[in-house]
Amino acid sequence: MRIAVALFAVALSLPALAADPTPEIQRPAAQPQAVGAVHTLRQIPEACARIEGQFTGQAAQPYKFAVVRTSPNCQARARFVDAAKAQPSLAAGWKFNDLIRVPNAACPSQQAVVRVWRKPADVAPPKLDAQGQARLYLSDEKAKAAARQLAAIPMFAAAMSVEGKACGG
Repeated sequence: MRIAVALFAVALSLPALAADPTPEIQRPAAQPQAVGAVHTLRQIPEACARIEGQFTGQAAQPYKFAVVRTSPNCQARARFVDAAKAQPSLAAGWKFNDLIRVPNAACPSQQAVVRVWRKPADVAPPKLDAQGQARLYLSDEKAKAAARQLAAIPMFAAAMSVEGKACGG
């Protein structure tokens, strides 16, 4: 009976390990971070954003992360969306971009895992006119916007989870 329970537990954990496809960016685990220390997980320049994280030391929410705008003057070429609403998946055209693992310095058996997804868009430059220039005319772009025919822009989404055993405290 104990063997059956152990095999069942292993079988349940296998899909969780095999669920992640291979990320586009390969990286080792980050340096262990202390509780309360805010750290940058990843910068995404095309979305004018950076992902920051922090171990809280609280059992209910051991780790929190936020997407922060890098500069008010930055002109974003991509959009950062909420992963819970976007539901990124390979089937929906998203690419698994990055897997970031951050160990907890105060609790080595616990780590934060952030999964970053990217949805590319076919962005092509405007066609050249008779003078060989790529021009956008305000009236034409306003008409496209009113008709909801704007070109798609790339999107990013990030989801966070905490893996491993929580330390007593």
